[in-house]
Amino acid sequence: MRLLLKGARVIDPASGVDGARDILIEDGRIALVDRDIPAGEAGDTRVVELGPALVICPGFIDMHVHLREPGYEHKETVATGAAAAVAGGFTAVACMPNTNPVNDSASVTRFILKQAAEASLARVYPIGAVSKGSDGRELAEMADMRDAGCVAFSDDGRPVATALLMRRALEYAGMLGLPVIDHCEDKTLAGEGVAHEGFHASQLGLRGIPSASEDVMVERDIVLAAMTGSHAHIAHLSTAGALRSVRGAKARGVRVTCEVAPHHFTLSDERLLAPLAYDTNLKMNPPLRHAADRDALVEGLRDGTVDVIATDHAPHHADDKKVEFDRASFGIVGLETAVSLSLDRLVHAGIITLARMVELLSANPARILRVPGGRLREGDAADLTVLAPDLRVTVSAASFRSKSRNTPYDGWALRGGVAATVVGGRVLFVNPDVPQAAGLGRV
Repeated sequence: MRLLLKGARVIDPASGVDGARDILIEDGRIALVDRDIPAGEAGDTRVVELGPALVICPGFIDMHVHLREPGYEHKETVATGAAAAVAGGFTAVACMPNTNPVNDSASVTRFILKQAAEASLARVYPIGAVSKGSDGRELAEMADMRDAGCVAFSDDGRPVATALLMRRALEYAGMLGLPVIDHCEDKTLAGEGVAHEGFHASQLGLRGIPSASEDVMVERDIVLAAMTGSHAHIAHLSTAGALRSVRGAKARGVRVTCEVAPHHFTLSDERLLAPLAYDTNLKMNPPLRHAADRDALVEGLRDGTVDVIATDHAPHHADDKKVEFDRASFGIVGLETAVSLSLDRLVHAGIITLARMVELLSANPARILRVPGGRLREGDAADLTVLAPDLRVTVSAASFRSKSRNTPYDGWALRGGVAATVVGGRVLFVNPDVPQAAGLGRV
C-alpha cells in the first residue's frame, strides 16, 4: 500500500522547498515529492487530501529529553516518553543518560534501544555519559557506547566537573565524530540555589542561582572547543551572557552550537510571583531568568545564533513536586507543549518564519547529532510532522501521554498545533481536533 499526501504546504529548508507539494510514501520511505502526483492504479494508493491549511515538515527531533528508564519508571518510561513525543509532533528524541544505572556503558545503551524498539513509536537516540556514573572523575567507555548506538555524550543534570575532564571528553568525542553536550553550571557559584538570583527570588526568600554560574562554564567550554577543534553543544542555554559568548565564538569559527528550551523563551522569573507564588512547576535548572535574558534568547532565535529548540523534557512524579519549593525536583515536561509554544510565541508573533522553526526543530538537530532526518528527500525514511498552524489549542496536562504532569502551561490558550505525526510511513498520531487530517487514520 502506498500513501499519497496531497494539497498541503510542504516546508523543507534543507531542500529549499516551501510551497504546495504532494508526497508519495511507499514501503515506509519517501518515493516522490512533487506537484500534482497522480494516484496511480486504483487500489494501489491511499490518497489523503490534507489541504493548504496544513503544513508537512521533516519530522521534528527533540535532542534533549529525559526518559527516566531504567531506574525511574514511576516518572516516565521509554514507551510513555515516546508516546508523548509523537503526540507532540516529534518523530525522534535523544535521551539523556541520568538514569539508574547511568547510561555509561554499552549494556545500558542497548537496553534503552531495546525498549524503544518494543514501543515502536518515536525513534530514540541514546546519549551516553561523559564520565562513569556521571560523577566527573573518569571518562566512560565512549567508543563502546558509540558502537552500541549513542549519538552524543553528556553528563546532563550535572556539569562536566573539571576543565581537564572536559578537554579529554572533547578530544575523544572528536575522534569518534560526536558532540559533547554540556550542562553549563559552575556548582561553586550555584551552590544550593533554587531560582534565578535576583529581585524576585529575594522577595520570596529563595536561594539564588546567578547568571554567572552559566556564563563562566560556557566560556570554559568554548575555550576548550577551540583548543581541541571538537564540537561542544551548550544545553538549555538561558542567559544573555552565555548567548553573547556563543555568538562571538561562532564568529571566530569555533565548533560550538546551542539549544534553547521553550520555557526559557516564553517565561521569566517574574512568573515566580504570579498567579501562584512558590509554584514548583516553575522550578527548573537552569532557572527561569530575568526578562532581559528571555528577550535576548528570543533575539538569538531570530538572528540565527541559537541552533535548536529542545524541550529538556524532565518528567517528575507528583510527589516530587508537591513539596516546598526548596525541596522540589528541578524540571518540567515539554514534549507535548513545545510545538504550540513555538508557533504561538515565535511564528505568529512575527519573530521567526515557519521555515526557521523547522530548521530549529528538525534540520539542525539532525545535523548536530548526525542522525537521519531533517529533510524530505526521495529514498529517506518517511518521518513527517504535519502542522495545523492556526489550530486553537488549550493545554491540558490531564490529557498528556507522558506519565507526568509537571507543567506550568496547563490551561494556556495557544494558536497552532500538531495535526499528525508519521514515523517510517506509519501514522502514529492524528489530532482529532484537525478534521483535515482525519483521512490519515490512527494507529
